Amino acid sequence: MKLILAIVSNDDSADVSSKLTKAKYSVTRLATTGGFLMSGNTTLLVGCDDELVDGAIQIIAENSRKRTKMVPSTASFNAGMYAGMPVQVAVGGATIFVMNVERFEKV
Repeated sequence: MKLILAIVSNDDSADVSSKLTKAKYSVTRLATTGGFLMSGNTTLLVGCDDELVDGAIQIIAENSRKRTKMVPSTASFNAGMYAGMPVQVAVGGATIFVMNVERFEKV
């Protein structure tokens, strides 16, 4: 048995969890916050048999879009003044961890 931790954008989480549920995966959603942009995201916990992992990852990948976002950056001028210069960064997609489960019980 495996445990899949999938960190997805809040914008994609409803679609991802809905598609996983329709495919008969058990999904638990946790509200989390990312470290880089300090923006909200969702961590999905998916428990499944070993042979179902690739199917779950495919569903997550198909429903997690990458997008770009403008964020302020700090640029220094010679006079010691700072101004925020917008920088385009890629956000979204999914970060997925797959772990072995030694024991699982539903009580």
